[in-house]
Amino acid sequence: MARKNEVRTAVKLRSTAGTGYTYMTTKNRRNTPDRLTARKFDPRVRAVVEFREER
Repeated sequence: MARKNEVRTAVKLRSTAGTGYTYMTTKNRRNTPDRLTARKFDPRVRAVVEFREER
């Protein structure tokens, strides 16, 4: 059974290219309380774009 963890939470990263493509990841809320951003590949536009955490 999976252990419930309050510190590491699942977050959804949405593409800023406007395609609606998302990645799921986890982050530590204590170390990074602000929104997470990452440059990742968006297959709908076939380019590396910035993905931002949505709440």
